[in-house]
Amino acid sequence: MSRSVQALAYARPSALTTEGGTGLLGLETSGGLTPVGREAHPQFFAGFLSSPQAAARGLLAVADVAAARYYQRTLRASLDPVVTAGGDRLRFESFSGCCGVYARLDVLPEGLDGADTGHGTTNVDVNNPLREALSRLSGDEPLHLRVGPDELAVTTADGPVVEKKVPLPDRWLRGFAEAQVITAGFDLRAELSAAEAVRFLRTLPRTTTGATTGAGGRGPLWVVPAGRTLRPTTRPVPGAVCLPGPERLTALQRVLRHATALRVYGPAAPGGAATAAAWEVTLPGMRLTLTLSPEPSRGFSGEGAVLEALATDEAAADADLVSVLLSWEPRIDTADLAAQSGLSPQRVRGALTRLGTAGRVGYDAADAAYFHRELPYDAGRAEARNPRLTAARALLADGAVHLHTPTATAGPGTATVRSGERRYQVREAAGGVLSCTCQWWADYRGRRGPCKHALAVRMARRGQTTTAPTTTAAATTTPDTAAGETR
Repeated sequence: MSRSVQALAYARPSALTTEGGTGLLGLETSGGLTPVGREAHPQFFAGFLSSPQAAARGLLAVADVAAARYYQRTLRASLDPVVTAGGDRLRFESFSGCCGVYARLDVLPEGLDGADTGHGTTNVDVNNPLREALSRLSGDEPLHLRVGPDELAVTTADGPVVEKKVPLPDRWLRGFAEAQVITAGFDLRAELSAAEAVRFLRTLPRTTTGATTGAGGRGPLWVVPAGRTLRPTTRPVPGAVCLPGPERLTALQRVLRHATALRVYGPAAPGGAATAAAWEVTLPGMRLTLTLSPEPSRGFSGEGAVLEALATDEAAADADLVSVLLSWEPRIDTADLAAQSGLSPQRVRGALTRLGTAGRVGYDAADAAYFHRELPYDAGRAEARNPRLTAARALLADGAVHLHTPTATAGPGTATVRSGERRYQVREAAGGVLSCTCQWWADYRGRRGPCKHALAVRMARRGQTTTAPTTTAAATTTPDTAAGETR
């Protein structure tokens, strides 16, 4: 797995102390982006948490996911969560090491009591001493939170522990982009009361199935609303929500004693195919959400939901325009951006998708809205190292794409793509969906985005709108995998 190491500089370790009967949790920040540019140690918040225990356990849940691998557990996971201050709330985000679970704790305005919340994003480290200190937090004593002026750390009797370097896998970076595109298509599918939520979640298995080790395992589990609770089923009946790898919801156990409700978000079930879904536990002044990929062995990074937006020059130009209009909104109003930019709402959404690949926006299913953040890494890597996008551009540069002239026999939208020694036929169906004769399409039928051949055809057709149809200069193609497709 391709990765880099990002160095984090900390002015001092964070500390959890008690002073005059009031707890003080000081979270130090590393360098991050703010409205005035990059700052070495920005300050995001200083005030009180309205529900200290719930906040501590929610933060631990995000840390649990950051430290976990739900697939191939023998490999090491060491990802640091991210904190974003959005003017009226704090968001803590993480991905599991296997890239199949996205966690976010939203501390909402009603969960914060104090000075104005600032704006900015930075990495945070939840180390073992901090986890232990937060786990011991009890009672309802006031807890003062200070975020700023680096990572999360805590001073204990054993002394401070501070991580200085953090590995950043490319799959994790791409996962952030894919997760926001996928969740933008979710709707609220079920809502349970606190009592029913606790009852349901405590019945879920906490151990992994065979699928986690690659042994095959069982098929995806589904749940369907039944009265005031959720009933498991093995079939995607109408109204059902996919729950693949239910053991991946274990981190929610941290906050069950503080839960006020459980909400489940997902797409309409496409036949019998497994889908992603988001599971949100509402807490006093907070929301903790875990979004699961369609399969435990299937990380978000390979879903391909962003490829269409990345393949167009128009989306790149639109993203540049929309980016200057963002101002750290906790809820981005698409209609307002359309009015300001002069773009259609559809093009604004495409621009936001592209900005998501750069870590600059996320999506909150509860608000049904995007939010602005600036992830602290070299965002261009996520696009540059996307294998299908890279392969499609190589095919285009090699002149491997031949667009057929519309005829009665060939149809209005067909093309031939040469990939290695093979030829693939790409056909456009109603609604603009491209199908292909390659193995990737046969396996996934578009459920994981376009294959490299369809993507190359899409890029070639869009090029025709501004230039005459020509072939481009030769370049080295990306060889097919054993399955006939670069994944």
